Amino acid sequence: MPERIILDTVQHAITTRYRKTIWRKFLSAMQRYQMTRPGDRIAVCYSGGKDSLLLAKCMQTLQKYSTVPFEVVYLHMDPGYSPENRQKVMDTANKLGITPEVFHTDIYQVINGVKQSPCHVCAAMRRGHLYKAARQRGCNKIALGHHYDDAAETLLMGMLYGGEFKAMLPRLRSENYLGMELIRPLYLVRERAVAAWKDEFALDTVTCACRVTQQEGGGKRKEVKELLRSLEKRQANVIDNIMASASRVSLSTLLGYRQTADSPVTTFLDHSFQDDNASEDIVNQYF
Repeated sequence: MPERIILDTVQHAITTRYRKTIWRKFLSAMQRYQMTRPGDRIAVCYSGGKDSLLLAKCMQTLQKYSTVPFEVVYLHMDPGYSPENRQKVMDTANKLGITPEVFHTDIYQVINGVKQSPCHVCAAMRRGHLYKAARQRGCNKIALGHHYDDAAETLLMGMLYGGEFKAMLPRLRSENYLGMELIRPLYLVRERAVAAWKDEFALDTVTCACRVTQQEGGGKRKEVKELLRSLEKRQANVIDNIMASASRVSLSTLLGYRQTADSPVTTFLDHSFQDDNASEDIVNQYF
């Protein structure tokens, strides 16, 4: 099939056959979380995976029809791909009418020497490189391809492996790059919809090729993904419930909280028991 026909067919499907599962949810996230403003210059980060590929096509389509004027730069950060994967990334992008600006990093090489939380370190390094590259190109936002399942998995991973309740936000101001924001336009899109779109057109994408994926079976995220898949078979709305919990937090029932990741934890004792006499009265009820 000629590349022009492939391009038109793939892009048209997003707003027709996948209108309900992808396009409407993409637009809903953009509007609900006010991800674009007039005059924005957004670096759409294209890794070569299915999520970033769909993100790039959605942003490309939105820019074409949106009444909000904004600019888009497609940015590909090579973390240390093999020549075969690097070529695959560029071939698929070109076939679908995306011309990313490429820059190279040594992230995979660095991660090979990280023993504790390599995925966390990798994600932080990626964001830092992307923010820097986006700013160099005059952008004020970076757009990442994280979807609904990613957000649910992240929340659960924080509780199971990090000992904290911490959500993946759809829109986030950078702490280190003043004036820069991170947005996640696929925040409300299910991963299965992304996979269905990719599979229908047999799009050639890459997955993470780092040590954790190749040698350690995918790490903790894969474990959580499989757990949720199993739970969802028995209760269809389990991921919806996990996501709902992030916006229905009952503060009065929490043991403690903190304002930022670096601030100290404030416990319920700081508010409930202000003097030693009150605390001693409680103890005397049990001993």
